[in-house]
Amino acid sequence: MAVVTPDEFRQHGHALIDWIADYTEGVEQYPVASQVQPGDIRAMLPEHPPAHAEPFADVLADLDRVVMPGITHWQHPSFFAYFPGNGSYPAILGDLAASGLGVQGMSWVTSPACTEMETLMVDWMQELLGLPDHFRSTSATGGGVIQGSASEATLASILAARWRATGGSINAMGDTTHLVAYATSQAHSSIEKGLRIAGIGTSQVRIVPHDESFAMRVDELDCLVRDDLAAGLTPFWVCASRGTTSSMAFDPTPAIAAVARREHMWLHVDAAMSGIGALAPELRWINDGLELADSYCTNPHKWMGVNFDCDLFYTADRGSLLGALSILPEYLRSAAAEAGAVIDYRDWQVPLGRRFRSLKLWFAIRSGGVEQAVEMIRRHVTLTQELAEWAAADPRFEVVAPHPLNLLCVRLRDGDAATDALIERANATGRALFTRTVLDGMVACRISVGGRTTDRRHVAAAWALLQELAG
Repeated sequence: MAVVTPDEFRQHGHALIDWIADYTEGVEQYPVASQVQPGDIRAMLPEHPPAHAEPFADVLADLDRVVMPGITHWQHPSFFAYFPGNGSYPAILGDLAASGLGVQGMSWVTSPACTEMETLMVDWMQELLGLPDHFRSTSATGGGVIQGSASEATLASILAARWRATGGSINAMGDTTHLVAYATSQAHSSIEKGLRIAGIGTSQVRIVPHDESFAMRVDELDCLVRDDLAAGLTPFWVCASRGTTSSMAFDPTPAIAAVARREHMWLHVDAAMSGIGALAPELRWINDGLELADSYCTNPHKWMGVNFDCDLFYTADRGSLLGALSILPEYLRSAAAEAGAVIDYRDWQVPLGRRFRSLKLWFAIRSGGVEQAVEMIRRHVTLTQELAEWAAADPRFEVVAPHPLNLLCVRLRDGDAATDALIERANATGRALFTRTVLDGMVACRISVGGRTTDRRHVAAAWALLQELAG
């Protein structure tokens, strides 16, 4: 097997960095969505692995020839689909440093810097976002950790809630038939998946009705909880969404918390994308009610310019989280952990292994600067409000949900079929990319304004495209 020398690594690394910079600066030249058909990418690759090492120049060339046609460009300024997936040069370099170090940070002893840097970064973000002090690592009962995604954070909260609801008994945790969870139909799909993984059947998930703004109706939550209690069941977990995926609805967290506390339910607050908006002081209303939450998550890898994967997960009850997830075989024991002097983050997540994720957050905050993220957030919110005015002025369209931040949902007044056709035609042009959703049975086009380089001209061009194709 050929060995890549340090000099060759430097040469190849410089070439790859140049390639990444050229791609990032020239991304607008590509269609936003990949134009390939199923199987096209595989057909361009050999069926069997090479018998010998190939020149790196050939590998790099195949990035352009094979990989690029199959990329949907999340960094494109005309990417208005799903949610932002921003990267930045400082965060990319932080990720490169983490890869170069090759750390497996499952325990403090396996690399103290990996653990202590992560603890500091979640505390920095607690401060920057204005989160409650009980989420800080120095609090008596809480703390934070970097998970891979909000889906992992949701699962961790469910497992901690299950542990607490069953009295911390491993044997009792096997009986989940009496446990009931609550969320609206607007909450993220990872909730149902997490509950299924935790052994909570779909029949034990209550879908709480929402109001005209797609936010949870707390009176309906209260009725469902009382009915379940009367039936001998145990309400154990409820999710308040602060910015739902479909429509960016904001559930009334303080009122939900009142019901949760009365019945000793675990309250998880999911602010996967919009929570990062609280970096801007004028948007701190996003955090309303967090002082009453048992757990919370938000993603720097969406709206802050920290490349995937980087989810901030905080809990006010780390005892239940550790009770649910901590297993200590002999080969993972350490004197520092047994003395209670350090954190072993393997006990805060489902997997054992951990990447050095905090480095890219550290690089982004120090080298990119939080003020750049705040400016970007403010720009996106302003552009979305302007877009909403344009949509309201066009009689062919209607705005179908509130739009306090950077997501606008619109539809054609001609109905679902016309709206579906519009989205398909617009996406097929490659000039922009939108996502379809359904709100109370109505098809809508989601326009998520979140790209790091997205500016007014991109939003104006996207709206002009929709108007052009609307007929």
